[in-house]
Amino acid sequence: MSPLIETRTPARPKRPFFLRRGPMENIATVLIGLGFLMLFQPFLLVLYTYSLVTLLIGTIMFIIVSKFPG
Repeated sequence: MSPLIETRTPARPKRPFFLRRGPMENIATVLIGLGFLMLFQPFLLVLYTYSLVTLLIGTIMFIIVSKFPG
């Protein structure tokens, strides 16, 4: 056998979008930022009402997604 023979590297398994850490962390971060913007805006009571829900969803999502493999 020659040392010049190329060996194939094992292919990384393709994960669906919702199981990858990078994109989902970005979405969670955007949700947290959106929740803060909704909390501090003085114009619409509906946005203020759902700001806590948005913050909690973003925070919980970030905690869960940060455990996913890169």
